[in-house]
Amino acid sequence: MSLLIYAESQDGKFKKVAFELASYAKKVAESLGTTVTAVTVNAGNVSELSKYGVDKVLKVSNDKLANFNAKAYADVVKQAAQKEGAKVIVLSSTTDSLYLAPLVSVGLDAGFASNVVGLPVSTSPFQVKRNAFSNKAFNITEISTDVKVICLAKNSYGLVESASSATEEDFSPSLNDADFAVKVESVEKTTGKVTIADADIVVSGGRGMKDPENWGMLEELASVLGAATACSKPVSDIGWRSHSEHVGQTGKPVAANLYIALGISGAIQHIAGINSSKVKVVINTDPEAPFFKVADYGIVGDALEIIPRLTAKLKEFKANN
Repeated sequence: MSLLIYAESQDGKFKKVAFELASYAKKVAESLGTTVTAVTVNAGNVSELSKYGVDKVLKVSNDKLANFNAKAYADVVKQAAQKEGAKVIVLSSTTDSLYLAPLVSVGLDAGFASNVVGLPVSTSPFQVKRNAFSNKAFNITEISTDVKVICLAKNSYGLVESASSATEEDFSPSLNDADFAVKVESVEKTTGKVTIADADIVVSGGRGMKDPENWGMLEELASVLGAATACSKPVSDIGWRSHSEHVGQTGKPVAANLYIALGISGAIQHIAGINSSKVKVVINTDPEAPFFKVADYGIVGDALEIIPRLTAKLKEFKANN
């Protein structure tokens, strides 16, 4: 018996969440007295996983799985779990894994808990701590089924190196036509910039930016920080920015290490969607803006005046360090 994770990759390279998942799984496996097995799909150098405590890697190579297909990938994870006799399956909270997890749970007759934010509170009974009420509270959930599936909330555990000597094994799950009943015709991916899903830092703008022409300075700040750019719902609704950059409860959730809000007042739906970010910096002209109540650092002032000065200071700092 081992603990199983699905290590996500893109274009053959592991995503950062794969290493966070491996770090977390290693610690859980130690408390259960077992080992960590990772299943990968069309990944390149799988030995990278051993750096974070993975003991065994099941390598799946299949051209049919070149594009993500929830049903097919769920079948892969299910068969890997059955092969290894895994009683605990740990998945991430990416868009793909959130599609995947319920299908895996049904396939294995397993209990499922999402938004897990820490190591199990107890292993017998098996209890985990989860975000609840739009990240405003926590609850303790007990999973009583024999097989358990959990989704680790993004950026809730971090990367912890725990070197091991992982064995690698080719794995060829039996996939049928039913797994591919839904066909992926094409996939459009953002290239040349940091995505919101993978970013450690997110720089986000609201209507306080005053005009879409002013977004150049926000993008320059993001470039200096190596950050992703984002926006509030009103900004995307009026067409200043693409809906793909809309973050918040009604857009993409953000769990970055640093979230910088420029000219965003802080509607409750926006705050709920970014509240998992570790550090929140707010710049707004209104000292009564709701966002200041949840900010770690706040500046009362015009973002259009502050952004160029902040960017210049960051460039100076980087040049001297």
